[in-house]
Amino acid sequence: MNKKRLQIDQLETKLSDFSTVSNSPVPPTGWVKAIRLTLGMSLQQLANRLSITKQSMSEIEQREKEGAITIKSLREVARGLDMKFVYGFFPNDGSLDALIERKAQELATKIVARTSNTMQLEDQANSEQRIKKAIEERTYILKQEIPKVLWD
Repeated sequence: MNKKRLQIDQLETKLSDFSTVSNSPVPPTGWVKAIRLTLGMSLQQLANRLSITKQSMSEIEQREKEGAITIKSLREVARGLDMKFVYGFFPNDGSLDALIERKAQELATKIVARTSNTMQLEDQANSEQRIKKAIEERTYILKQEIPKVLWD
């Protein structure tokens, strides 16, 4: 097993933990305010726990709601709530392998189409079946190599 494959497999295992929460909607008020209110904690109480003003705490909640808060701030708020802040990424395709597969297939299709067009201009056109097979073969190679051009 090559190094790149091992890295993908290890990261895939870590990312799989996020699959259950990846579709959880963010509360309209933001997580901080939703948790604070659910716990019955006032804005002043949370501000006191963080050694900041009530106004600063309100601004933090507003920034989180707007998506303009820093990870550092979220970690501090989590500490004030006696919680742990966790963040991560989860591939839209469901897995890193599926993401790589899709990107490899897209690139393979472009490469084969370009070659096919050139051959067509030279009266050496390939059949649809042969083009399909060429795309499959190129996709396989790209998935094995995972070249940087895959992400262009």
